[in-house]
Amino acid sequence: MSTTTNPSPPKKMTTKVAVASFIGTTIEGYDFVLYGLAAATVFGPLFFAPAEPLVGTIAAFATYAVGFVARPVGGILGGHFGDRIGRKTVLVASLLLTGLATTAIGLLPIYAQIGWVAPVLLLLLRVLQGIGYGAEWAGAALMTVEHAKPKRRGLTSSATQLGPTSGMLLATGVLLVLENSMTNEQFLAWGWRIPFVASLLLVAVGLVIRLSVEDSAEFKRVQQVEKVADRPVLESIKTHPRQVALTTGLRIAQNAFYYVYTVFILTYLTQVSGTDRNTGLAAVLIASALGLVTVPLWGWLSDVIGRRRVYLFGAISSAVAVIPFFWLLDSGVFFLIVLGVVFGLNVGHDAMYGPQAAFFSELFSTRVRFSGVSLGYQLGSVLGGGLAPLVATALLAAGGGNPVWVIVYFLGVSAITIIATLKAPETKDRPLSGNAQADAQPELVSAP
Repeated sequence: MSTTTNPSPPKKMTTKVAVASFIGTTIEGYDFVLYGLAAATVFGPLFFAPAEPLVGTIAAFATYAVGFVARPVGGILGGHFGDRIGRKTVLVASLLLTGLATTAIGLLPIYAQIGWVAPVLLLLLRVLQGIGYGAEWAGAALMTVEHAKPKRRGLTSSATQLGPTSGMLLATGVLLVLENSMTNEQFLAWGWRIPFVASLLLVAVGLVIRLSVEDSAEFKRVQQVEKVADRPVLESIKTHPRQVALTTGLRIAQNAFYYVYTVFILTYLTQVSGTDRNTGLAAVLIASALGLVTVPLWGWLSDVIGRRRVYLFGAISSAVAVIPFFWLLDSGVFFLIVLGVVFGLNVGHDAMYGPQAAFFSELFSTRVRFSGVSLGYQLGSVLGGGLAPLVATALLAAGGGNPVWVIVYFLGVSAITIIATLKAPETKDRPLSGNAQADAQPELVSAP
């Protein structure tokens, strides 16, 4: 392993990049989570009207899953251009694509107005959302990592991870306010459109922030000294196949559990437990607010005791948390529902999510870092969060509302990430710069 160290960047630029990553991923997270929440509540009756309620929800989640299938396309495009022409350019483009697609969803006519053309247009815009989001996360993550002080990469890069949490908080809060300030008929008629169209204002703010940052000194060094890769995506697969596989496995459970606690919970509460969906939205809102503390806390802890130890704790805790989760939902008791969501999100999920940006970025050499991180992250997104709500809803329907097979499914998902974590190297003290061939084969550690 290379012993070359990268110099600490100026504090002002480090802070500016962290804020820019936070703002950008907040907007992207708002857009994507908003779609998921709408899929669980309004897209079924509005865009798939002839279908039975549960079937319509499954169809809505299918369009939701398509956004995840499109993510690797965005990851490949973002990785290619991000490793060749720079991270900043890709981040600006991804922000525009996702934000404009989200705004367009808020302007779509529904099934009652144009028939099956409505869900087709919804599907196309969801694909554009997925492409934009696929290019977004890796760029924001490695920008913060490459600008961070070596001993604080976990804490600094958690700013990127706070974005989706803040986006979830914002999207959930907006929907909660709208649903409590108008009748159900008003919300279904036009109220649901407001948060989608409002995304355009968020994009304007994000662009101002993003245009003010610079590419990292580490990336500029590669441009000037090593020469950028001609085909970085193919090179990342060729030189870092193990790392791509590991990041895919590490991502699967984290992403799957995120969407079961923020999206699938609404379907289960309203269609199985008979609980008002506002209860679920409120529980998600509370956990999202706590995430503003727990995400950086877990990121900081990974700087102290290591990425691998923290990540393994999160994967195991997630497996433990899902077993009583549906019993807590069935209780109908608000405190117990909140307890289940908070333990699942803020302990199990956030222990994986907090150090994730640093962990993934440190696995790859600078020359192909954007491409490698994008591939693993987005493939894990497809297999994890993209399939989770759809598979869970289908298993719930097949079981007649009994969640036992849903629990088995998520235990299997947890097992994949636990194995990947055990196979992964510890990276917290690993330099970002140095010989690319040496970086492609990081040392393994035998103990978590």
